[in-house]
Formats: sequence, C-alpha cells, structure tokens
Amino acid sequence: MSRFFVRYACALALAVPALSVHAEIVIGVDVSTTGPAAAIGIQTNNAIRLWPNTLGGEPARYVVLDDGTDVSRAVKNLRKLTSEDKVDAIVGPNTTAAALAGLDVLAETGTPMIALAASSVIVEPLSDPKRAWAFKMPQNDSLMATVLVEDMKKKGFKNVAFIGFADSYGDSWWKEFSAAAGNDIKIVAQERFQRTDASVVGQVLKVIAAKPDAVLVAGAGTPSALPQKTLLERGYTGAIYQTHGIGTLEFLQVGGRDVEGTLFPTGPGVVARELPDSNPVKKVAVEFADKYERQYGANTLTQFAGDAYGAWMLLDSAVARALKTGAKPGTPEFRIALRDALENTRDLIVPNGVLNISKDNHQGFDERARVMGVVRNGKFSYADAAEKK
Repeated sequence: MSRFFVRYACALALAVPALSVHAEIVIGVDVSTTGPAAAIGIQTNNAIRLWPNTLGGEPARYVVLDDGTDVSRAVKNLRKLTSEDKVDAIVGPNTTAAALAGLDVLAETGTPMIALAASSVIVEPLSDPKRAWAFKMPQNDSLMATVLVEDMKKKGFKNVAFIGFADSYGDSWWKEFSAAAGNDIKIVAQERFQRTDASVVGQVLKVIAAKPDAVLVAGAGTPSALPQKTLLERGYTGAIYQTHGIGTLEFLQVGGRDVEGTLFPTGPGVVARELPDSNPVKKVAVEFADKYERQYGANTLTQFAGDAYGAWMLLDSAVARALKTGAKPGTPEFRIALRDALENTRDLIVPNGVLNISKDNHQGFDERARVMGVVRNGKFSYADAAEKK
C-alpha cells in the first residue's frame, strides 16, 4: 500500500470525532493502479480521493490496495481486507476476472462487494449463493450493447465485424452484442486479441477481408486503441465502435488522431454538461463533474471516476439504512444488514444513472444509464449534440 493511502486512511480516521453513536465503518478497496488496467484504476482512485469521510452520517475509513491487474493478487487483497482489516464492505475490483475470482472470499466471509468491473457475469446468475454478496456499478454489457446496436441500425449498417479481448470481458461483449444484433445485423467476422498483444495485424486483415460496414472493438482502456490504429493503418475506412470500457484519458492520448470519430456507449456522467436539461441524471452528473474537475482539471472526468463516486453514494445510502437495524459496524450482523440494504436501493441517482437494485437485479441501472458518445477534438462528447452541430 502506498504512503498516500496510509496517510489518506489515517487522515480520515483523525478527521472525525472520537466519540460516535456507532463504531467506525471500514470499507476495503481493491483497484488496479498498476499493470495493464492501470489507466482505469488511476481514474477510479482519483474519485476515491474525493470520497467524504463519512458513510450514513458516521465516520468511515477506507483501506485502498493495488492489485497490479493480477487476479491472484486481487484475491490476496480481498482476503487481507476481510480477515485483517475486518472491512464492512469491499469496493472493486475493476477487472472482471478479479471480481469473479473474489466471489469465494465474499461467500466465505459474508462481505458485500460493489465491483467496478462491467461484465454481468459478476452478478449473474443470482441463484448462485456466492453472487448474493456481489453488486456492481458499471452498466451491464447487455444494456450498452443494445444502445450500440440501435445506433448501428439508425446509421444503416448491415454487416459488422467484431474484434474483442480474449478474456471474460470479450466473451461477455460477444454474447451480448451478437444477441442484440439478432437478425437485423450480420456479424461477418469475429476475432480476438490479448490485452498485452503488441500486434493485431493478422486479426485486422481477416476483419477487413470480411468487408464490414462497421467494426466493434470490444476492449477496455489503452489496449483498445491497438486494433483501431491497425485498422486505419491497413486502409479501413468504415465506422469504428468501441465499448464504454475505453473511457480513460490514456485511451485518447494513445489513440490520438486515429480514434477521432469513434462511437461508443457511455454513462451520462461522462458527457454531463452536454446532456439536455430533461435528462434525469444531469443535475447529479454535473455536480460530480464540477467537483472532480476542480481537483483534476477540465475534461478529465471518465466513466470509471463516475462509477467509483457512485459506489460511495450507494454505500452512503445503504449504510444509513443498515444502521437503523441496530447492527454494529465490524460485525457479521452489520454486513448482512448492509447487504440487504444494498439490495433494497430505490431511485438513487448517481453520476452514471438511476439505481433500482433488487433481489433479482444486483446492478440496477435502466435506459437512463446510457447514451451514445463520440470522440470529438480529442475529447469524449455526447454524440447527439455532436451530430446536431
């Protein structure tokens, strides 16, 4: 754990009165601030630094660990947080593989987790007892895939190629995108690549040979730029779509001019100020955007930062309700009460949507949690606004 995190946790502990009706609430956080997913983890961590030092009106302490984008290390972190730090809940991990690997820890210790990774397999099927403790902030891939397919159909694209990560993220997107495409869009090629690949020329040549009207790159963070840059280098001139996983500033930096015009589904928080006033999320999203950019600068807000701050808002609401049961933080009874409170969250507006969580849905977003974005002038922009200009 870095010196910053040690000082950060201590500062939070000292910033609140020593006497309180309830014991201190302890939240463990596992993020990937180093390794292949570091761009995502850094944006997540930026938002965590903005978390208030209370939850439900009571003092809170946050123990933040880096898993280095390593699944085994993430599991070790979760075991440390639950056994040594006795956390009341966990936020993260922010990769699907790590979140899935941590499900056993949740079940063994009875600890609720709010994952910051996207795949729906983290919380489905809920008939699995281990997933009873798992919740997640990012929109399910199915929700984002449908708005993406709607945009493709609106633009008249009939033949689309797919190139995605060769892991659980790519698998989830392939499943959801192919289902959403149905009979309206023909998927003419499916290729995969590793997050650490230095070249995807072979896959891209096969994609181009299929003559698609558009290509969907199903990746996350900076590795997603490689297929797009390679497509352009090899002469592809059609439309290129990405997933909401690209929402990092590093993707824009690495992609440069090659990612201009990229279309992607995104949470409304990413393009908050460009949303119409009628959007139900706009007020909360703009408030967070203002808070975040005061600290980190203009045009620095990302999907991942919004998800991380949304996790605090969700915990704040759930902790307040769990405390009313009389259970004390630091006990198994409080973890159960907190899990139940999370599962009964209603109409909570967070930067990326409106949460209605239930025993049948541990994600909780609906269509209000998605809009189409476009990369315009090196920034993430609201696609509808850009098209009207």
